[in-house]
Amino acid sequence: MDTTQMTVAQITALLSQQDISLHIINRLKIDARLSVKRLVDKWEARRQNAQREWARIQALYEYERQLKTKGHNLVAGVDEAGRGPLAGPVLVAAVILPLECYLPGLNDSKKLTAIQRERLYQEIKNAAIAVKSCVVSVETIDDINIYQATIGGMYSAISSLSPAPQAVLVDAVPLPKLVVPHQAIIGGDQVSASIAAASIIAKVERDQIMNELDSMYPMYGFIRHKGYGTQEHMEALARYGPCPYHRRSFAPVKAADISDR
Repeated sequence: MDTTQMTVAQITALLSQQDISLHIINRLKIDARLSVKRLVDKWEARRQNAQREWARIQALYEYERQLKTKGHNLVAGVDEAGRGPLAGPVLVAAVILPLECYLPGLNDSKKLTAIQRERLYQEIKNAAIAVKSCVVSVETIDDINIYQATIGGMYSAISSLSPAPQAVLVDAVPLPKLVVPHQAIIGGDQVSASIAAASIIAKVERDQIMNELDSMYPMYGFIRHKGYGTQEHMEALARYGPCPYHRRSFAPVKAADISDR
């Protein structure tokens, strides 16, 4: 291929392809045209970024690889979304990924934008061996407390996985009743691919629920703060009192419950 006879537009299209031989790249590197040099520099930067991202993602499978050496090929990651808000359910997710499944951008859901989470949500759903989520209601949270409600949701999500996991990695929360090998990892959604994937599933599905609640109770602004105790939310609570989806066992909600006054 004589790249010297190609137009800049043709070279741009060529460099957008996935697989380009080093022979072609080397030919382009000696092209005298400044515009071609800039295109090659951008291609090289993209390649280096892709290599760094590949290495980062591979590092996220260290816990999973350690478990595989012990014969555990099906490793579930477990995480939750919504323990802190004043309203709405807790959403717990459990995900089993194929070992070293490459999902560019995979990370703790809190470090991603809504658009990035939505993209990864679909990619995780498509790639995962198994995905299960459990919605823990406000009634359950108020009845047994947020911590126990979260633990119950985790056990439920794990037990619903098919195939069943051979080992479990959990973000921070110990689950002593599990009969398979398990480990609670502080900051697990930042160091384990499986937990990171679960954090994204949980966050996206909980946000969907809060968006639906916003259409039912628009005065609280759920679509913006997802039930967290922002100034906007606290002002709405003070003005309107809690709705049926507020956690009345939480002190700020209890204080705003005008029916108790």
